[in-house]
Amino acid sequence: MNYDILLRDASFKECREYIRSHFQEYYDVEPGFVLFEKHMIGVPPITIGLSGDVVIFPYTKPCYGTFLLRLECREEADRLRALKSGKKK
Repeated sequence: MNYDILLRDASFKECREYIRSHFQEYYDVEPGFVLFEKHMIGVPPITIGLSGDVVIFPYTKPCYGTFLLRLECREEADRLRALKSGKKK
């Protein structure tokens, strides 16, 4: 997967605030939510942003910290919209 790192060594609060201030479409999920076939970990609520086919989400890599990643994937963006329809913030 090709991705861009938007924030490095960020807290979940910093990631949440960044997404909410830079993207109009975002959804809050609980830890354990499956994104890109991986269970998300973090401090709830975990905010995931969408911009067209781009998914913006915090990702924690043990021993390296939390990153805010930007990744283009139409299938995952559509899946998230379908799961969270009616819950857009």
